[in-house]
Amino acid sequence: MRTLRLAALGALVASAPATAQVVLNATSWVPPTHPITATMLVPLCEDIAKATAGRVRCNVLPKAPVGAIQTFDGVRDGLMDLSFTVHGYTPGRFVLTDAAEFPFMADTSEVMSVAYQRVHERMLAKADEHKGVVALGVMTHGPGQIYHATKPISSLADLRGQKIRVGGGLINDITKALGAVPLLRPAPEVFEILKTGVADGVFFPKESVGSFKLTPVLKHATFVPGGLYNVTFVWMANPAKWNSIPEADRNLIAPLLGEALARRSGRAWDAADERGVQAMREGGLQIQTAGAPFMEEIRKATEPLQQAWVDRARAKGVDGNAVLAALRDEIRKLAGR
Repeated sequence: MRTLRLAALGALVASAPATAQVVLNATSWVPPTHPITATMLVPLCEDIAKATAGRVRCNVLPKAPVGAIQTFDGVRDGLMDLSFTVHGYTPGRFVLTDAAEFPFMADTSEVMSVAYQRVHERMLAKADEHKGVVALGVMTHGPGQIYHATKPISSLADLRGQKIRVGGGLINDITKALGAVPLLRPAPEVFEILKTGVADGVFFPKESVGSFKLTPVLKHATFVPGGLYNVTFVWMANPAKWNSIPEADRNLIAPLLGEALARRSGRAWDAADERGVQAMREGGLQIQTAGAPFMEEIRKATEPLQQAWVDRARAKGVDGNAVLAALRDEIRKLAGR
């Protein structure tokens, strides 16, 4: 399957017309089979080429020139032209993106991503936290859940003192509030730190258990309705390369970006989450749903984090309470509640 995916990436480049005016070096720091690469990045590139009749195309590099943590700076500095990153991989750099990362927000990536994109455009983009790149769209992964290598997690007592891999952002503070020890590591490193006992468990969306082949090193999963957390991403381009695209072609590409890109990404992640649950079942993981007492423990433990974020947002000139209210309102509308 990996060979087929790599061949597909090569075909994407080889089949593009030689008359392309702009070639975007696109990269992904997750494997070719990961849904971000296979069902988000590659289809986006295909649609960009189609919309511009091949005048703008992607060269999807087989290997990213920098690691996940360096991706934002790599795009800014022109090492690659089109990619994505997790905001939380660079602690302290982004503040406002935490708005979409609180517990119990939404049950699907599509709803969460579209709601986040809408609120980002209206209320957060003006703060220019993505300065240095062209932000093409934002998204979140599927609702984050709890996984452990040796024991079921049914209460905060079960988490106390456990070493849990996290992806950064608000989940770092959430993990501490729950009494666990956060280990900030990029997603591709998770298998090894679980296998070697560096980590006891991981907070991940459902998709990741299958995508990173974690069933041999995990035994238990606890699904939290609405998600224990979310992780936010940005799709981005190098400004100089993006502005080298003729304005007429940028106008043709525009309908693929923003909310359309958030929706595409969210739907792809939701489909991957379903495959992730199937992988867990086939791998023999014991799956349970967090009960009401555990949910209340989580709520009480993490409640102070919201006011702390509101204070940080105020320092950036943003009304955090208004942002959270708008975000939850968009989620309700999109979920048909």
